[in-house]
Amino acid sequence: METAKQDKKVSSMNSISPAANLLIILFFMIYACICLLPVLIVLAVSFTEQRTVTLEGYSLFPSKFSLDAYQYLWRNATQILRAYGVTVVVTIVGSLAGLFMTALYAYPISRSSFSFRHFFSFFIFFTMLFNGGLVPWYLVYTNLFDLRESILALIIPGLLMNAFFVIVMRTFFTTTIHPSIIESASIDGVSELGIFFRIVLPLSLPVLGTIGLFYTLGYWNDWFNSLVFVSREPVSLQYLMYKVMRSLQFLTSVNGSSLVKGDISKLPNETARMAMAILGMGPIVLAYPFFQKYFVKGLTIGAVKG
Repeated sequence: METAKQDKKVSSMNSISPAANLLIILFFMIYACICLLPVLIVLAVSFTEQRTVTLEGYSLFPSKFSLDAYQYLWRNATQILRAYGVTVVVTIVGSLAGLFMTALYAYPISRSSFSFRHFFSFFIFFTMLFNGGLVPWYLVYTNLFDLRESILALIIPGLLMNAFFVIVMRTFFTTTIHPSIIESASIDGVSELGIFFRIVLPLSLPVLGTIGLFYTLGYWNDWFNSLVFVSREPVSLQYLMYKVMRSLQFLTSVNGSSLVKGDISKLPNETARMAMAILGMGPIVLAYPFFQKYFVKGLTIGAVKG
């Protein structure tokens, strides 16, 4: 009876009033609108005439509607669709492979029965502090592995495995997967691979979803590997948009000189840049709802429980 009264008292102390709940809801609604505002401005500018943007600046409600930016990008629709396909394949394959390799590395060093866990933990931590530099990094992947002009050059260098993600996942395995569960499975005759695939991974969906989201963002937004390792094809969407933007900036800078015939001041420089941003953010924004239910729980990995 006393326990029930104490639980009721604690629940009443932890509950909030309806007025406070309403204020919290209003605060987060306003905060969500503020976060959405830049995206809406970018979308509005992409549908604005270039001359209007030059004279009036950015506006949430354009005074003159125009599809010039998207028509300009439509002229390169084949290249954009090809780059979309490359980026989607690289993101899916790279994220799944990176997540799998991260879990395979993090699980053994989280087990107290693994004799070399301290050595391999220090080995992965050492890579966060020191690296060989850009030139040795490039020479290893070009001369030793010969990844130039291949799709593997967009997956492996610098993105396939992240030391920080390994440490985060190891912490999750250590604090969440109780050793008694593993011992019980071992007594029942389950192999190490069976424990990993049938017990550990199903219990680790929060950290897998969170780190999988980070890998997805990294691969989707990457353009540096295309710049360094690929000269023609295949290139990522972000690098193609970077090339288009540089071309527009160059044409605008030499407008009126003898190098260019005709007036190119009407080229959709700013509006095309915003249109490219909308095209680039679309698929990755749609991916967030699939990770959302794991994201909050995954970010609290290693939190101290009261």
